[in-house]
Amino acid sequence: MQYNGTARKVGDHIDTDAIIPARFLVTTDPAQLGANCMEGLEHGWVSRVQQGDIMVGGKNFGCGSSREHAPIAILGAGMPVVVAHSFARIFYRNGFNMGLILIEIGDDADRIHDGDVLSVDVENGHITNHTTGDVISCPPLPPFMHDILDKGGLVPYVRERLAAGDA
Repeated sequence: MQYNGTARKVGDHIDTDAIIPARFLVTTDPAQLGANCMEGLEHGWVSRVQQGDIMVGGKNFGCGSSREHAPIAILGAGMPVVVAHSFARIFYRNGFNMGLILIEIGDDADRIHDGDVLSVDVENGHITNHTTGDVISCPPLPPFMHDILDKGGLVPYVRERLAAGDA
């Protein structure tokens, strides 16, 4: 799995209310949530996003409430991957459960700037910054996580396993 896109950088301690404010939680439709992604950070932020762009966060990305709407909003905005210094633990689990790829890279997040062109190779564990030439190593995702992501998240993965009699 390789993803290519422009980095859309945000700062440290971006909470789930910044990702998708509570006033937009009247739906779980990815397109509607995506249209308001990061509205709690900056009005109209999502208008700069193109399909396939890669969100880049700082420390403790996704802190705050445990709402599943936050990763759905990011996916709905067209960003399949979030790379960050670190993630709040509940957001980290919710992200994968919803089918959002999350890559934790520590201080190397400071080497990526808003607008950099990135390639993220989740199978081999590296991020190439085509703007600067940097290559950042990261732990590759384990095969079972690829299986969950390939199905679009935990619920579709479990449904398929149950239907096949594997669970």
